[in-house]
Amino acid sequence: MLFAMHGTIYLYLKTEGPYQERVHGWMWRTFGLFLVLFMLTTIFTLAGVPKATQSLARHPILWIIPIANVLAVANIPRAIHYGKPGYAFASSIAVILALVSLVGLALFPNLVASRPEPAYSLTLYNAASSQKTLRIMLIIAAIGLPAVLAYTTSVYWTFRGKVRLDEHSY
Repeated sequence: MLFAMHGTIYLYLKTEGPYQERVHGWMWRTFGLFLVLFMLTTIFTLAGVPKATQSLARHPILWIIPIANVLAVANIPRAIHYGKPGYAFASSIAVILALVSLVGLALFPNLVASRPEPAYSLTLYNAASSQKTLRIMLIIAAIGLPAVLAYTTSVYWTFRGKVRLDEHSY
């Protein structure tokens, strides 16, 4: 539901006229469903996974992430109500980043936790590559990342602005 809400906010930013009016209602519905599922997921996580907050207890500075998450969630309907969908979109991005961070913190150091035997869990340490492999991948990333960024920038630049439906549209 988070990504459905995020997508409807983006769609609202990219459309105009009657299409944008239709999407405005979708934004409210998807936000409402997201909020209900967000609260249920939070409750079930805190009740069913007691170790989920261990990292937060060990490092109190990390409480910034759930606080920022709650503030970002609260800002989405506020921004929609005041007609600032760009702020709602930015808040939606912040929610995505915060939730991914919280999942990582809850699992750390595990990447995949083993239920029957915790010793069989895939951890950050036993999944790490060798130094040589990491150096090779750094070189590949240094060469490939500028190409990916250039392509992404050109695609974004090509499709920037609002979608306009006219006689040349398909």
